[in-house]
Amino acid sequence: MTTPSRGPFDVWAPRPQRVRLVVDGDGGGVLEMQRGEDGWWTPAEPLPAAVDHLDYGYLLDDDPAPRPDPRSRRQPGGVHELSRWERTTYEWGDAGWTGRQLPGSVIYELHIGTFTPAGTLDSAVERLDHLVDLGVDLVELLPVNAFNGTHNWGYDGVGWFAVHEQYGGPDAYRRFVDACHAKGLGVVQDVVHNHLGPSGNYLPLFGPYLKAGRNTWGDLVNLDGEDAAEVRRYILDNVRMWFEDYHVDALRLDAVHALQDTSQVHLLEEMAVETAALSAHLRRPLTLIAESDLNDTLLVRPREAGGYGLDAQWSDDFHHAVHVALSGETTGYYADFEPLEALAKVCEKGFFHDGTFSSFRERDHGAPVDTAHMPTWRLVVANQNHDQIGNRARGDRLAEHLDDDQLACAALLTLAGPFTPMLFMGEEWAASTPFAFFTSHLEPELGKATADGRIAEFEKMGWDPDEVLDPQDPETFRRSKLDWDELSGGRHAVVLGCYHRLGRLRRELPQLTDPAFGSVSCTVEGRLFTMRRDDLLVVVNTGDTAATTEVGEREVLFETPAGVDVRDGALSVPAHAGALLGPVTTFS
Repeated sequence: MTTPSRGPFDVWAPRPQRVRLVVDGDGGGVLEMQRGEDGWWTPAEPLPAAVDHLDYGYLLDDDPAPRPDPRSRRQPGGVHELSRWERTTYEWGDAGWTGRQLPGSVIYELHIGTFTPAGTLDSAVERLDHLVDLGVDLVELLPVNAFNGTHNWGYDGVGWFAVHEQYGGPDAYRRFVDACHAKGLGVVQDVVHNHLGPSGNYLPLFGPYLKAGRNTWGDLVNLDGEDAAEVRRYILDNVRMWFEDYHVDALRLDAVHALQDTSQVHLLEEMAVETAALSAHLRRPLTLIAESDLNDTLLVRPREAGGYGLDAQWSDDFHHAVHVALSGETTGYYADFEPLEALAKVCEKGFFHDGTFSSFRERDHGAPVDTAHMPTWRLVVANQNHDQIGNRARGDRLAEHLDDDQLACAALLTLAGPFTPMLFMGEEWAASTPFAFFTSHLEPELGKATADGRIAEFEKMGWDPDEVLDPQDPETFRRSKLDWDELSGGRHAVVLGCYHRLGRLRRELPQLTDPAFGSVSCTVEGRLFTMRRDDLLVVVNTGDTAATTEVGEREVLFETPAGVDVRDGALSVPAHAGALLGPVTTFS
């Protein structure tokens, strides 16, 4: 669909009967606006010419407080203040960039505010060489759109088109993407279209952006009610902005199961169609990755086969199976994954819950993956991510509970497994810093409600409420920042070395990126897990005692710090250790 040409100060506002434009600065003031039949308002008077930027907002009916632009590109004073329009003078340096496809790639997820001590996009650029050396292909940023306060995970955003000022604003974002592309890294931007944050959401004053009902995080976005076409256009234009104006390579779509849409064509399918058209025009891959807990590949099934046509989706079942196998934790939703066979099923079939009973949900859950036709790379997996760490009571990482061999086994299963691997910042060196849930709401009552909500949320997981960190405490945020001085010593250097070796092997061995489910088969002997990748073997001893298994004549390509031993076709694996084995190389 071609979006009608709009002026920079035009605004869709079908609800108010009168809209005036407030312009701050020389030659500004209050300007009347004219309403079109489509609910869009246009300034009735000429605006100041020959200026580099303008701060502006809208007066709706008799409300004396100006409201920010729903499509604002900058909120220099925060989400409650005037928007800023400015001439874009940034000169891109990535004209030769041809993109980065998802198949075969490694994703690295990071939060800008805690990735570096400064917590800015520009400071993150200084760490890109670390990611290149690690074998990363795509850098995924947690949401960067404008939110209330100074620090937040980003999922409380209300300015979907604006880059958070504390991160550096829009030009810093452009510099970050440019720098990534210069180093061969693609950029994945996490975007939230299923709800808006609890403070600074003025969209309902302008039009019916929301509808009756609620999901886990707030009011439902109006995708299928009155005037929903403009709300859908709002979201689709946001998608286009990231790809076209900010040159990103992929979007991670947050919690798409919360997008309630009964339209004949689901918003996600419409998004896939428009993204594919834009990709053809820009002549580089543009990728859509859905986060979904539905365990249903309808999302990624090609449209020709009746699906929505997205490129990939998260599979939390992999995380749960690996976590339980290595840690032994079986509280809450981990309970169903206690048998080691759960990990085998996930690796062979894609999902564990594929129509089976989920004790946590108290109902049947999921649908089978068409393993004969779907490539494995369409499932994005991780042994740690922002949710699975940050939504624990203390934000504790695996490194707090597992030894070095177990951490290396987690990396081995993720990077040598059949799916698209995603690493979470700091896991590659067993970071000792937590990644907690943190907020900086300016309203005391909102801060208290958030803290109370966290305690209630953890009740079903069985965690001690006294351990739940206060998200509003500035120390919770400060302690979540990575400590880059850790990399060079002790267990941190040991684990980092394992990640480096596995990253190299993943690029060297085509078996590790083979997208066929048929190339994967698993066996379980006691607490010993074996996964075959074509002619390679991934062997992990999840038990507390050494184990031996027959493997034939094999060459050790990777082993965890404790090492393994192959003699006379038998592999001995110490407790908690693992290895990647290949056929013995012979030369004629």
